[in-house]
Amino acid sequence: MHIPPFDNENQAIVAAENETVPLNYFNIVKLNPGDSFTYQVPGYETCVVPATGTVKVDVEGTAYDALGNRGEDVWDGEPEGVYVPVGAKVTLDCVAQSEVFIAGAKYDKVLDPFDVRAADIDLVQYGSDDTKTHRKIKHILGQKQHDKVGRLLVSELFTVGAGGWSGFPPHKHDTDRLPDETRHDETYNFRFKPNHGSGIQLIQADGARIGTPHHIVDGSTICLESGYHPCVAMPGYEMYYFTILGGLSQRSLVQYFQPEHAYQIETIPGIKDMIAKFK
Repeated sequence: MHIPPFDNENQAIVAAENETVPLNYFNIVKLNPGDSFTYQVPGYETCVVPATGTVKVDVEGTAYDALGNRGEDVWDGEPEGVYVPVGAKVTLDCVAQSEVFIAGAKYDKVLDPFDVRAADIDLVQYGSDDTKTHRKIKHILGQKQHDKVGRLLVSELFTVGAGGWSGFPPHKHDTDRLPDETRHDETYNFRFKPNHGSGIQLIQADGARIGTPHHIVDGSTICLESGYHPCVAMPGYEMYYFTILGGLSQRSLVQYFQPEHAYQIETIPGIKDMIAKFK
């Protein structure tokens, strides 16, 4: 499902128990200096990630000061985040004009809050210009935080260079059938540089010969319930997408690659390291 960009007025874009991706939660909150925003999401663990700007985050009385260091856009510095336990009351106080992503996954246990600063980000880069798959992933809640989080994986993905494919070879994760695949709902929010750039998100049902293309632009949200889902940026434009994964039965992601393209796992440089990081 494609949700075109719109002014959500700080209300959830993907609310709890969403029909398409019930395991995910997603909100974008825009604040000016001096503004505050408070939220609680019962039944979901969440993660606060400033896309731009700086906020103070209070989680049930535990304060995390000066979260976020980016200015103009998501390319302007490294991401930071705060993990929020299931159902906790959170207050964001804006220090510098901010756009804040709030990512969530359904979970039934209450863990401890913690922050992830720029030095804690788990970086992986893979692919190549020759294969048109050159990509950089910055894990905010990734393998390093595995024992501190329930079902939520949060990352930022960047095309390296202008144009090229991401999420390739095509893969899916819509069915719990270990060891071959796990059920993980997934939500993306895209940005382009320059911001008039765009791309295509393809969603192809398992067994279907033809997929459905979605024209993604700066600010597009994609909700992935099922199917293979590679995406591509137009030549001349950098692409970024904020990625939320919520697992049904476990946190570690097991992707099932489309059989006719799966051999390229052996030809795309570093892709096996990328696969291993979604734990």
